[in-house]
This record gives sequence, structure tokens and C-alpha cells, in this order.
Amino acid sequence: MRISVSSDMDEPVARHLLAELERRGHETVPYGALRPGDDPQWAVCSEAAAREVAAGTADQAVVCCWTGTGASIAANKVPGVRAALCTDAYTADGARRWNDANVLALSLRLTSEPLLKEILDAWFAAEASEDAEDRANVAHLGRLEG
Repeated sequence: MRISVSSDMDEPVARHLLAELERRGHETVPYGALRPGDDPQWAVCSEAAAREVAAGTADQAVVCCWTGTGASIAANKVPGVRAALCTDAYTADGARRWNDANVLALSLRLTSEPLLKEILDAWFAAEASEDAEDRANVAHLGRLEG
């Protein structure tokens, strides 16, 4: 899977995220502080990573900033993106399952390396629900963009 990854700071957990995704066999495309010469502002780099998902050039994205809030807000401004700020595995599972989230937002402050692995395990293990109510909610989100 091709995954765009952004971070506004070159923190150890962001570097570990890149390494962990690559260890799992994913191709990563870094943005922001993870790519020399790129704009590290959270709004700019989160948008760039999310645009890859919206354009179909990346399957998913992971966007990071200190709290994860700004990164998730910026990513969600891109039509077609459903970014979820996840601070634990249960939330990551639900975001993929019930919300069909295609962008994972993480807090650089709260996410430890062991927690990161748990969140990624849950994120990649879950699949979007086929339940009619869940699909209707996701479809409604798409109509909100128009």
C-alpha cells in the first residue's frame, strides 16, 4: 500500500512511524518535517498528504502534529478525505470500520512507540463496514462536501 505521511516536527515517533510502515511492507511518501526542504507547517503538510489520498495516488495517509488536532482538521478540509484522530487502538478500529476513515491523524505528544504499533495494528486489521447504516453515514459525509 502507498501511504503518504506528514509531520510538522521531526520527532522520534514520526521517524518510527515511517520505519514501522516500511517494515510492514508499505511504500511511504513523506511530507513536512520528514522531507528536507518541504514546508513543515501542519496545515500545509497535512493537506499535501491528504491530497494524495483524494487524488488516488496514495491509498491512505497518516498526518501528525503535536496534538493531532490541527493535522486532522487540515486533512478533513480536502474533499474525499475522512481523517480520524486516534489516540488508541479501539478508536483506530472504529474509525476504519464505522467511518471508513482513509487518513489516520496522530498526536506526536501522546503517541508512544508501543501505542503506535497497537494503533497501526488495529487500523490495518479493520475493514470498512458493509452495514447499511454505516454506509449511509459515510455517503452523507460525501454529500456534505458538495
